[in-house]
Amino acid sequence: MNVELIRTIRLKLLVSPEQASELNASLKANRDALNFASQVAFDHGGISAYKRLQPLTYHRLREKFGLKSQMACNVCSTVAGTYASAKSNGRLLLANFTHSKLVYSYNRDYTIQPASQTLSLGTLSKRIKVPYLVGEYYQPYLHHEMWTFGSAELVPTRKGFSLHVTVKREIAEPLSRDCDAMIGVDRGMNFLAVATNQMDEVMFFKGRSIKDKKATFVRQRKELQRKGTRSAKRKLKQVAGRENRFMTDVNHQVANEIITFAKCSGSHPCIVLEDLTNINLNTVVRLNDRYWRFSWAFAQLETFIRYKAFAEGIPVLSVSAKYSSQRCPKCGHTAKANRDKKRHRFECKKCHYQLNDDLIGARNIRERGVEKRHQNEVAGA
Repeated sequence: MNVELIRTIRLKLLVSPEQASELNASLKANRDALNFASQVAFDHGGISAYKRLQPLTYHRLREKFGLKSQMACNVCSTVAGTYASAKSNGRLLLANFTHSKLVYSYNRDYTIQPASQTLSLGTLSKRIKVPYLVGEYYQPYLHHEMWTFGSAELVPTRKGFSLHVTVKREIAEPLSRDCDAMIGVDRGMNFLAVATNQMDEVMFFKGRSIKDKKATFVRQRKELQRKGTRSAKRKLKQVAGRENRFMTDVNHQVANEIITFAKCSGSHPCIVLEDLTNINLNTVVRLNDRYWRFSWAFAQLETFIRYKAFAEGIPVLSVSAKYSSQRCPKCGHTAKANRDKKRHRFECKKCHYQLNDDLIGARNIRERGVEKRHQNEVAGA
């Protein structure tokens, strides 16, 4: 079975004043077209299928806004995807695009020439050839033939424009049967993650400072919500953006450290994660803790760990999270009383084994990973 790796590359465009004018006009027309198509989709019950929305809007998008053929198709795709996401979240409201989302399709309305470090972009009136700058880290993705170009999005910045280009590559999914090291990872809030390997080596990622930083964002939001002015509402969006970027950066760092820890644990490691699907639906949380639980990016951290692990050829297993912090890894006794959440301590009521409760969870997750690998080997034999 193959898995698809996807990366996003940021290219800084070096545009002339005339080209900047062309791109700004395209962005404005695209934003207006998105809102027009969004209204049509909403009036027809929130159309979330591209094939249904395209016949209703394609010709009007081209005539009313002057979009090129592929631009009009991409507008329909973007709007349909937005309503598909809204339906899956159970919040079907009129989608209002305050910012443009100008998406390009490779070899149709944009191309890249890595050798000359230039690209060709479609605008409302013509194609323009633009030089670009790219960081050294991203160079291999542009020049390696195993990576193929996908869609791209034009993003206006304070100093000009950037093009965010996706590149894709298919690799064989790493298999757990060849592993010589199992790394159990327990995720939480007081410790973002606790990782342990077969030699009982441990890595802790403390979450106290992260929680304090998020508390700062909470206080800022409360003050702005009390004001209720238009400028306060604009500031609220900025605060939300900063918090999201902060947590994304933290999760990237934690995922990188876990991958490094796994690679140091064996030549063919395997990472084991607890399955936290629907954790917020199945767990009773105190009122004072609900914001922290529901705003914590558990799923994003798992996504980062998985795609970084696959890129390194490291398999990832998912195991049940039930009672992982209540089961004694020594004698197997499972009881709620074994765990003291306030003191973050675990003490088995049967054999009196003591340890940090999150580390207990990581060890139990690791052992469940060993069992699952064995089950997979038996099933595949």
